[in-house]
Amino acid sequence: MYIYNVTTNIEESVHDNWLKWMKENHIPDVLATGKFLSAKMCRVLVEEDMGGITYSVQYTVLNKETLNAYFAEDAPKLREDALRLFPNKFVSFRTELEVISDIVSESNSATNLLFTYGTLQDEQIQLSIFSRKLKGTKDALANYELSDKKVADSYPILRYTGNSIDILEGKVYVLTHKELILSDSYEGMAYRRIEVLLLSGKKSWVYVENEF
Repeated sequence: MYIYNVTTNIEESVHDNWLKWMKENHIPDVLATGKFLSAKMCRVLVEEDMGGITYSVQYTVLNKETLNAYFAEDAPKLREDALRLFPNKFVSFRTELEVISDIVSESNSATNLLFTYGTLQDEQIQLSIFSRKLKGTKDALANYELSDKKVADSYPILRYTGNSIDILEGKVYVLTHKELILSDSYEGMAYRRIEVLLLSGKKSWVYVENEF
């Protein structure tokens, strides 16, 4: 797992317009490339000698190859848009980070059930997200099936059919609240989490396609 961090200092004279554009246009456009799993925007709490307001945007990406593909195929056009709309009004620098470990506090009780049908069953991905391998149990979900459409042509999407004969098999994991938030970050804006009733009778969270 990698994080592509973009830190930007924006002049106060255009701050409000820039921030609106970032949240409503730029970040969604970056995610729409299909290269990234999620994005987190933070304000840097420091007073800059140069003035202005500083933000950090962290994009999560599965591997270095996908990040390099973004640099080659998408980044130039997206950067041109920022330079055209806010010329000489901001300074940015970029950092690539490799996630080595992600340690989660075990103080919260593990009371959240998550039904999975895709990459979250991969032990290496579990280690990269939760810093541990999850112990799952088999279960199934009715009225849903896997869609022919995939996120970034790689990640499966769950589709509601309303037909009880459609049964999707998967695994259920028990997560702490903090681990569930980490899972949300991994799945990113392409998915949303909803609560469903599994065939076992258990209530569980599951990720479905996020409709924009």
